[in-house]
Amino acid sequence: MRPTTLHQSASVQEPAHHTLTNQKPSHFGATWRAILIGSLLTIPNVYWILDSAGQGYPTTISLYFNVIFCIFVLTGANLVLTWTMPRVAFQQGELLTIYIMLAIASSLAGHDVLRVLIPMIPYAFWHATPENDWTHLFHRYVPDWIAVKDKTFLTEYYRGESSLYRWEIIEGWLTTTLTWGGFLCALVLAMVFINTLVRKQWTEHEKLSYPIIQLPLELTNVNKTKLLTSRMMWLGFALAGTIDILNGLHYLFPSVPSLGGRLYDMRPFFTQKPWSAIGWTPIAVFPFAVGMAFFIPLDLSFSCWFFYLFWKAERIFGDALGIRGLPNFPFTDEQSFGAYIGLFVIAIVATRKHLAQVGRKLFTQRKGEDPDEPMSYRGMVICLIASLLFLAIFCNAAGMSVWAILVFFGIYYAISTAVTRMRAELGSPVHDLHFIGPDEMMPRMFGTRFLGPRNLTMLAYLFSINRAYRGHPMPHILEGFKLAERTRISNRRLLIAMCVAIGIGTFGSFWAFYHISYIEGARDWFAGRPFNRLQSWLTSPRVPDIPAIVAMCVGFLITGFLMFMRIKLFWWPFHPAGFAISSSWSMNVFWFSIFVSSVIKWIILKQGGVSLHRKLIPFFLGLILGEFIVGGVWSLIGITVDRPMYRFLF
Repeated sequence: MRPTTLHQSASVQEPAHHTLTNQKPSHFGATWRAILIGSLLTIPNVYWILDSAGQGYPTTISLYFNVIFCIFVLTGANLVLTWTMPRVAFQQGELLTIYIMLAIASSLAGHDVLRVLIPMIPYAFWHATPENDWTHLFHRYVPDWIAVKDKTFLTEYYRGESSLYRWEIIEGWLTTTLTWGGFLCALVLAMVFINTLVRKQWTEHEKLSYPIIQLPLELTNVNKTKLLTSRMMWLGFALAGTIDILNGLHYLFPSVPSLGGRLYDMRPFFTQKPWSAIGWTPIAVFPFAVGMAFFIPLDLSFSCWFFYLFWKAERIFGDALGIRGLPNFPFTDEQSFGAYIGLFVIAIVATRKHLAQVGRKLFTQRKGEDPDEPMSYRGMVICLIASLLFLAIFCNAAGMSVWAILVFFGIYYAISTAVTRMRAELGSPVHDLHFIGPDEMMPRMFGTRFLGPRNLTMLAYLFSINRAYRGHPMPHILEGFKLAERTRISNRRLLIAMCVAIGIGTFGSFWAFYHISYIEGARDWFAGRPFNRLQSWLTSPRVPDIPAIVAMCVGFLITGFLMFMRIKLFWWPFHPAGFAISSSWSMNVFWFSIFVSSVIKWIILKQGGVSLHRKLIPFFLGLILGEFIVGGVWSLIGITVDRPMYRFLF
């Protein structure tokens, strides 16, 4: 099987309809009523995500099922309004504005941001014991305004069966909620302004394919594509939905037969050395993953499963040579880190001319020039600098050195930009980068002694935004601007909607977590890892990790080589983004689904060409929609009855 090139594959990603993008944008997308409804729906959505029963993890893949569920319901209700009261029916741009707001807010509430941060605020003081000696190791480096330290006050929070709604309780959380909430708002606002600087180049000039927006774009465009009346879509919906219904019933009543929905590990079949080094290698086919992979270019889908198997082969080869005993071999995380930095450099090089024009316009731009931009370039840069300055002041006041702040956020936004570019161009369904952000790499690069205890303590708290990059808000922001360009939503009004979503999503998530905790008792989730890591750093100082640094450089160089070969050889099948994301934890779960989807897509293009591909698009959208809607129903049932239900994700 020889995959098509990026340009060949991306050309079939555009939907059958086309929007006039050269007309003046209209306000009738991001209307005030759309912003109001998006704001009202944000609260139940962040509650849905943060419910302590763990009813699914919507933000662990690129497309959030809770948001698609809401838009599906709104679109169905809008069809009724179109038939009965057409004057008050929503336009596509309004529905998409709501979608964008919910996606951004969900990213903040998600599995790798506030669900990590909020439990961390009191964790280091509630769980301090004479055995771990945290009191003497690092408590003195934690300012009062970033942590809640009173164990007596925290008793009801951890034990539950109490109420949040007493002034003494609210007052106890107020300072840390406002400070960390302000930090997150500034962090994400900086992403908004970075995206506005590259929006025109990536969205209008390069016309990247943005595969992730296919479903919300088609779902809300009921007047043209009529996705909800497509028989092909409902066929895919019925197939995926039936599987989830049976699996859900099987979860409750084991006598009911199931249809997959589980991971089958291949590891027990490889018991002899060196094959036993293969490690956990699950096989499963998820309908929604097959559907999502259908919309990514073939060279990326091929590269995902090829490099996943490549990493497995590397482990086996290392065991055969007797070098598996080397700690962290084959340094997959470090190589992936270098690969993401390489993707960032590639993105900047591709955007350099546009960024040079932006630099010139900072001094020459006239009023009214570039009316389609969310704001003037001068205003964007000023707001970006203000956001970054706030972050720097916050971290410096918390004890972090200026040089460490610059390195940390330089790496953080480089990875964020790489993820955003990759999503815009290729639509990767997952991009984890688990436990290998700047908070992990800086001690490996510089050593813990050089960083010092104050920097290390703050790096522990910054673990909250670096645990993984799965539910990152930055790609959703840029995809929002792409949806605005496709449907003539006003970028200026959309910018307001995004800012509202950031504020409500942040502070609404704090409320939801506290509310649930005081009823059921707080869950620590992942809060223990950074403080145990900090304890290890302070009790056993590390020198710079030379093998990790070398592996990072190797990953960077391999990414550059793969891109160079893509430029020189049109048939080159290996994509650097596939190399970067293939080592992620989620790729263990989805690699076989991506493999199945790539084979199906290759056969379709080989036998029926682009015309057959277009005809089958509704079917694969139906696979995603069916599993998201039925899986969303199971999740809501679980929240309602306070009982675990079948989860189609993981």
